[in-house]
This record gives sequence, C-alpha cells and structure tokens, in this order.
Amino acid sequence: MEISIREDEGTAIITLQGNVVGGPDALQLNEKLHELVDKGIKRVIVDLSGVIFMNSSGLGMLIGGLTAMRNIGGDLKIVQASPKIETLLAVAKLQSLFPNYSSIEQARNSFA
Repeated sequence: MEISIREDEGTAIITLQGNVVGGPDALQLNEKLHELVDKGIKRVIVDLSGVIFMNSSGLGMLIGGLTAMRNIGGDLKIVQASPKIETLLAVAKLQSLFPNYSSIEQARNSFA
C-alpha cells in the first residue's frame, strides 16, 4: 500500500493506493494521522479510488483513523470506495459510519 497526504483548506486528503490489508501499513497510517493531529488538522478525507483490495484488517485501519479523529473532535470521511469495499462496509454494518462520497469536494462539504 502507498500513502500520500496533502493538505487543502484545513483538511488532510490521504490517498491510499494498492492493497489495504493492515499489518505495517496500519502503523504507517496511524503515524501519519498522529502527525496531522499534532499539526491541528481535525478533518481527514481518505481517497480510496486507487485501492485494489481491502480486507477486514484494512477496514480496521479506517475505523482506527475515524476513532482517532473523533477523539479530538474531528472526523474522517471516505471517497470513491469501490463496490467491493462498499460491500465490505455493508457486511460489517459500517455504512452509517463511512458514507461513500463521490468526490473530495462532496466529502469536504459534509463536515459539520
């Protein structure tokens, strides 16, 4: 998995590419999120358009990120999840936690 981050208008946009399967990648994402928190960033959008495969451990990474952001009064949104990832979210009954936005702008506008 590859992770890239850019900041735009007080929002961090994290782009994930490849297979999201936990393990060392979970630690890397967690470290990146903590760096953002240290900078005062509380709004995170995770772009999943480049994700080929995600398993339950990868889903756990997203849940951990959401928890970290909400613990500081922030939030985490996902954009462009594939139909397979949407099915994984449905099976885990997590669609209400992770609505799948079609664009970064739509996700940005959803922050309260």
